[in-house]
Amino acid sequence: MFHIILKIRYWQVPIFCVLLDNIMKNNSAKILLGLTGKTSDEIMEKISDCNNRYIKEASLFLEFLEKPEKEKVYSALLNSKIKSIPLVHIRHDMFSEELGFLKTKFKTKYFTLHEINFQHDDILRWKGFYKNLYLEMNFDDFVSKKVKVEKIAGFCVDLAHFKVGMETLNKDFDYVNARKENKKYFICSHLNGWNSKINRDMHTIHSFDNFDYLKTMPKFLLGKCVALETFNPIKEQLEFKKYLTKFLQ
Repeated sequence: MFHIILKIRYWQVPIFCVLLDNIMKNNSAKILLGLTGKTSDEIMEKISDCNNRYIKEASLFLEFLEKPEKEKVYSALLNSKIKSIPLVHIRHDMFSEELGFLKTKFKTKYFTLHEINFQHDDILRWKGFYKNLYLEMNFDDFVSKKVKVEKIAGFCVDLAHFKVGMETLNKDFDYVNARKENKKYFICSHLNGWNSKINRDMHTIHSFDNFDYLKTMPKFLLGKCVALETFNPIKEQLEFKKYLTKFLQ
């Protein structure tokens, strides 16, 4: 305990007061299954599983897919039972027309991006969608001066990334925590696991224990739209969703 106190900067003390009103008391969050994968085949397998289970809503993660693979996924989605994709994690080479397609066809409200998309000026091609863009911070202890969350709608807090930052009090953590009073910034979140032994996020969940870190997280981080960002199959994600829904109540 004394070690933790010594690491606290004087202006960060309020966050530990916030922990008393932590994420576990948030029962308004909507948890979305995640269409994730490093290939189009992996994502389409999840789409097929959703079809078999008559699932009509999910989040979508496109970070790893080049244009030809994305087009395969879009085709599969257009012919699927999925009619709503509130949150999509986009990548640097997408254009505003693509975001418009997702917004029109699947009612997407939240497009999540990385710090590097500010650094490389990718956001310039997404003009007209700034009110739908949400920033996911890294945990590398570096925030470019070009990163300006004020230009867009707010944060999509990756909860495990924030936990890594809490443990080290890094610059990514500081950037988010310094804006915690501005509630409009905290509308959506990515949720995955955290490995306490190496202080890293986990995208393949092995046990419900991998979510225990949420007990230490302040409530302001959790948006009303929470996307599961795990590579686990839909069957397992449904178990996570059921567990986390109770956990957050």
